[in-house]
Amino acid sequence: MTQKSLYFTANEVMEILGVSRSSAYKLIKKLNEELEAKGYLVTAGKIPKKFLAERLYGMTV
Repeated sequence: MTQKSLYFTANEVMEILGVSRSSAYKLIKKLNEELEAKGYLVTAGKIPKKFLAERLYGMTV
C-alpha cells in the first residue's frame, strides 16, 4: 500500500526552488522553528507541504 507523503524533503525543496542542498536545509530549519513557536511538533529535514505552500506562495495545497 502506498501513501502520499505530507512532507517535502530537503531534496524536493531543492528541486522545487532551484536552490542548493544547504539552502534547502536552512529554509526547512527556519520554517520548522516557526512551526515550533506555534506549538507544532516538527521533523528535522522535512517540512509539511501545506505549510511550505502557504509561506512561499500564499496558497493552499
